[in-house]
Amino acid sequence: MILTVTLNTALDITYRIRSLRPHASHRVTEVTERPGGKGLNVARVLAALGHEVTVTGFTGGGTGRAVQDQLTAVPRLVDALVPVAGPTRRTIAVVDEQTGDTTQLNEPGPTVTPAEWSAFQEAYEELVPSMSAVALCGSLPPGVPVGAYAGLIRSARAAGVPVLLDTSGEPLRRGVAARPDIVKPNADELAELTGSHEPSRATQDARRRGAHAVVASLGPEGLLAVTPEGRWRATPSARVHGNPTGAGDSAVAGLLSGLVERLPWPDRLARAVALSAATVVAPVAGEFERETYEEVLGRVAVTGSTNAA
Repeated sequence: MILTVTLNTALDITYRIRSLRPHASHRVTEVTERPGGKGLNVARVLAALGHEVTVTGFTGGGTGRAVQDQLTAVPRLVDALVPVAGPTRRTIAVVDEQTGDTTQLNEPGPTVTPAEWSAFQEAYEELVPSMSAVALCGSLPPGVPVGAYAGLIRSARAAGVPVLLDTSGEPLRRGVAARPDIVKPNADELAELTGSHEPSRATQDARRRGAHAVVASLGPEGLLAVTPEGRWRATPSARVHGNPTGAGDSAVAGLLSGLVERLPWPDRLARAVALSAATVVAPVAGEFERETYEEVLGRVAVTGSTNAA
């Protein structure tokens, strides 16, 4: 069983329009709603890959109930979300069908009280020991301490459970210092953390700051990984077009599934790149087009080397 933590869950709403124009009214051609927040997206992809997944984090209000109602329809997924008084946020993605570009609007999330944060920590401590891996994903809602992920990482490590961190800003900086097994920043998050815009140098620097392994997401250019076992670059054979929202979350699912299946790093990275590409062509985050996944998986180029024993 894999545990994904989404402290700032969301109801993802995707609007498709023919062309996005500033200061104009638009007719929406299609609307979809899905459970959202990075960890929930990761969980849905893991479940689609056949893994048993438990999701936890916060949920509240009518939006939170809508999220939980939709989660009940996901096979192999267990809902362990913790209730809060404030309403779960919504995220709005506006897809321009003419250009393929996506405009994202993210609400801040409910304010979490100290008592609600304590209740979550107790629930998390009970869940972690029975898990094969933990993913800590996304932004922190108002009221949650900025060092929250660092504490959750230390708890997982104390229980002997590997933990992956996917966040940004100060929560990422503090989380890396707590020595997670894997961090997965994108290029901008990596540059903010290290001050370097050169991916290879920045990835090594992030590892020196405490992470056991660093996998940097370079968008359509694939992934760059620096690990104790070696260094690799994984790139797709061709660029795909569509909605990139959730592509990084699918990469996390690929890394986590490869971790618990004990795949070698090159195979984990190839899976992560293929899932990311297959999510870009899917209509909404948290889903992937299986035919594209299988096609891309066999064509991912992984270069690099294993460290000498």
